[in-house]
Amino acid sequence: MSRYRTKSWRAFEPGVATPGVGTPGVAGAGRKRAEVRFAPSAKLRILGVDPGSRRTGFGVIECRGADYVHIAHGCLNVGGALMAERLRMIFEGLEALIGEHQPGEVAVERVFVNRNVESALKLGQARGAALCAVPKGLPVFEYAPRAIKLALVGSGAAEKGQVAHMIKTLLGLPERVGPDASDALAVAVCHAHARRLHVLMQAPSMKPVA
Repeated sequence: MSRYRTKSWRAFEPGVATPGVGTPGVAGAGRKRAEVRFAPSAKLRILGVDPGSRRTGFGVIECRGADYVHIAHGCLNVGGALMAERLRMIFEGLEALIGEHQPGEVAVERVFVNRNVESALKLGQARGAALCAVPKGLPVFEYAPRAIKLALVGSGAAEKGQVAHMIKTLLGLPERVGPDASDALAVAVCHAHARRLHVLMQAPSMKPVA
């Protein structure tokens, strides 16, 4: 069964296809739907992370009602070090970012497994280092690359340039940011879209006035 019921990102259900890390239950074939409940919040900061063994992008946005405000973005460039040192730098870098920006939730891009097993292994290690930097109690959610593209562009096959353009437009940035940072901001915006829809779905129905 496909994760995406239609080509629209509005039909994507993160609680079914890519539940948050730490949320009860894991969805999939023959498994129960994970229950994801988001607490309504007038103002919430989200840290988006695009893990990479050489370059880990990050982006911070703040949800203010229906508006998303850009706070910060950048890239942890650790490519010049040995693997063990890179993982330490990713861990310490994200730990410092979380301490500085105090996000209420973290969104991480799910690892895309390609044919290069060694690259996939290194990417998984980088993602693990990033997740270890998240303190206990801070909710973490993950999204597949296709779901992120659906949320931003409306097509799961969108290219990086299209995602970067939408990030620039949605957040009102003066110019495009680098690919790693724009991908991280895209993860954050994808999560902001998903949580807002879930909050609306969780709200009690309005009763008609007699």
